[in-house]
Order: sequence, then C-alpha cells, then structure tokens
Amino acid sequence: MKKVIIASHNEGKVKEFREMFKEFGLKVVSLRDLDFHEEIEENGSTFKENASIKAETIANHFQEPVIADDSGLEIDALDGRPGIYSARYAGEEKDDEANLKKVLAEMEHVPEKDRSARFICVLAIARPGKETSSVEGKCEGIILHEKRGDHGFGYDPIFYLPAMGKTLAQLEPGEKNKISHRAKALRELRNHWSEIFYT
Repeated sequence: MKKVIIASHNEGKVKEFREMFKEFGLKVVSLRDLDFHEEIEENGSTFKENASIKAETIANHFQEPVIADDSGLEIDALDGRPGIYSARYAGEEKDDEANLKKVLAEMEHVPEKDRSARFICVLAIARPGKETSSVEGKCEGIILHEKRGDHGFGYDPIFYLPAMGKTLAQLEPGEKNKISHRAKALRELRNHWSEIFYT
C-alpha cells in the first residue's frame, strides 16, 4: 500500500485526512505515528509558504511523499486575523479554547453584517527530488457570538454556515468532510492526483 505522510501532530486534522484518503487506498501516517517532534520554523508570510516549508522539511527527512496542511481563519472585521497565526492566536501553547475566547472578545461589538469570515486551507505536496505542488480550498461563513456544537476542533463551534443553518461543529464528520475548506482543497488535489503522485 502506498504511504503518504501528513505533516501534523493534530489528531483531529489527521483523522479528517484518513477519512478523505480511504478512497485512494493510501496508508496515512502522521508525525505522531513517526515519533517526529522536531520544531519546524514556519517563518513564511502566507499559508502556502508555511505549508511548503513543513512539507519539504519532512519529505527531505524521511525521503517519502508528504502532504502538509496550513490552514486558518480569516475574519474581515479583524483585517484578516488570526490568519496564519490561527493555531497560536492566544499564545504559543496552541490552546483552542483560549483562541476561541480571544476571537469572541475581539468580535463582541461587531455588528451582524460585518461578521463575515472564511477558513482557508493550503495543501503543499512535497516529494524528494520533485518540485513542491500546492492546492487551496476556502469555506465562507459568519462568526457567531457564542459556541454551538460538539464536533470538529479549533474555531469550528463559532463558524456558522448560513446555507446549512449550522456551525462546522454541529455537522457530523461526514457532512463536514464534504464542504470544509480542507475538503475543497482535497477535491482540488484529486484533479491533479495522478500528475502529482505518479509522474
């Protein structure tokens, strides 16, 4: 079975990748599975740059194909914040609850019409000796005033999807995996799957 490394320790994220990659017959391995805990300095200024840095570093280390995800939440009323700092918005310890509280506090007095936001996901695909490829997916929504739902992770409980009448955290995993920013990026990846992995 062909193996692909997901450059993440985030079990929620890796679980989503495993679900989505079932159809490809790929064995998905995380950095946690590989006991790789070295800090990779993500010093890029965009999601694409940071995803590429992660993917190339891990691909060179293990000499295996790697997919690195860099994703985050852009809120229009906050001039695009938290953006590339989404995971560490409230501090270096990557505390989801603290990040949520910080966003809700900053958005407290923002009127409904100005609460638009989007999740962005960039997938960088690195293979030893090959040029790195990338794809992008977006999911548009609105920031709520309070949390709703118990599924998902990160900012999902406050990210409302008007067309679905639910937050991302209120969707079952199967539902989320059809409409999320990561799902859209993966659909884009499917369009280039053969040329990326088999050339």
